[in-house]
Amino acid sequence: MDIILLGPPGAGKGTQASLLKDEHGMVQLSTGDMLRAAVNAGTEVGLKAKALMEAGELVPDEVVSGIIGDKLDELGSEQGVIFDGYPRTAAQAESLDEILAERGRVLSYVIELSVDEDALVERITGRFTCAKCGEGYHDIFKQPAVAGVCDVCGSTEFKRRPDDNEETVRTRMQEYRAKTAPILPIYEARGIVRKVDGMGSMTDVHEAIEAVLSL
Repeated sequence: MDIILLGPPGAGKGTQASLLKDEHGMVQLSTGDMLRAAVNAGTEVGLKAKALMEAGELVPDEVVSGIIGDKLDELGSEQGVIFDGYPRTAAQAESLDEILAERGRVLSYVIELSVDEDALVERITGRFTCAKCGEGYHDIFKQPAVAGVCDVCGSTEFKRRPDDNEETVRTRMQEYRAKTAPILPIYEARGIVRKVDGMGSMTDVHEAIEAVLSL
């Protein structure tokens, strides 16, 4: 089974992709990772991509398509994949259709982790961790049992990620919507888009995705 997994930063897409990899043996295909791997391996397509990147040019769709095709050939027809970060344009969506069809594959679902933006801002901006052991906490959802003292190691030092602020989160949401706007209508017209509530617990979201995949 081949799927596209969509979700804004902070929606837990990486966690859910990892669970799908663990439970179903699926492979996550990130175009950025594949480009770097092709360049490092010195493949024909990788050398083309390297020359373009060194010249400061964008890697065209046909080169990216070539890398995806090579990776699918390497994995074999029985291996299910999760597409991450691709496609982002109508042209790329059409190209992906061709790549899959040439290999007897078909896109089963486009699963979007939908979020409430205000709730996502609250979820992300409230996060903090123990500076010593890394245990995670939250201003609202998970305070230490003793204020100012880590439950795990007893440290009194905590830290927050500098990009866990409202402005950054809302900017990322805008960028995400801009990237997905061109492709969602294409897949919605085919009836393969499934929206899953990304605001639930990790387990709830995973179970909802599993319910989609078992249809």
